[in-house]
Parts: sequence; C-alpha cells; structure tokens
Amino acid sequence: MKAKDFNLPDQDGVMHSLSQYKGKWVVVYFYPKDDTPGCTKEACNFRDALGDLQKLGVVILGVSKDSVASHKKFSEKYHLNFPILSDESKETIKAYHAWGEKKFMGKTFEGIFRTTYLIDGQGEVRKAYKKVDPASHATEILHDMKLLA
Repeated sequence: MKAKDFNLPDQDGVMHSLSQYKGKWVVVYFYPKDDTPGCTKEACNFRDALGDLQKLGVVILGVSKDSVASHKKFSEKYHLNFPILSDESKETIKAYHAWGEKKFMGKTFEGIFRTTYLIDGQGEVRKAYKKVDPASHATEILHDMKLLA
C-alpha cells in the first residue's frame, strides 16, 4: 500500500512532507497527546533509540493534533531529537486511519489511535502497528528493520 503524502509543520515550524524523505525508511507514528504518560514514554523511547535507527537509515516522525507551540514545549522538556508534526486539522491523522471512536473509563469519544507505519524508501507501507507498547516500540521497529532492510 502506498503511504499518503503530507505537509505538516514540526515543533520549530519547519514543514515536512513524506515525499522529501524519498529513498529513506520512515517511521510515522501517531500519538494522542503531548506530555501525557504513554506518549512521553513512547517519544523518549524513540529519542533513546534514534542513533540505532539512524544507522539503519530510518527517519522518525511523530504526529499528533497538538499545536506547534505544544510540540515545542514537549520537545524541549524531553530533549526530543526528531521532528514531531502538528496536524491540527486531523487530515493526515484521518488519512492514515489513526482517528476514531475510543473508550476510556466508560466514556466514548473521538481521538487518535496510537498507530505507527513503517514506510520504505519508495513510499510503500511495509508494516502497520495498531497495538503499540510505548515503552518498547522502538525496539520492535529496530527488530523489524533488520528483517526488512
């Protein structure tokens, strides 16, 4: 399946599109909210594994509906070393099927599913992760990259 291109600002207001990373492996991970326990764990997990992922030619891009300003604070607080993209319109989030009905503590609401896509250098989705453990997700991707690359 071909991954959908996007054009979104990161925590510094710099625009990123999937097509600009042609020829590289890209991890696009969708997360619900800046500075919440699971999302912080996942972002720090990617931060700490970035060197190993980069050795395999992988680019990490986080995406949520939080604002650029929120991303800036989150990125600085946890010293994130990769772009986190703001999709306030939810257009890209929906295009990647990472938005929908969720249930929490008996309530039903719309929100972002913690979903990740591993995309090859030709823009093909090579793996979709629908159930993600924020604490070990980067290790899982490293393992899969060794099998796929």
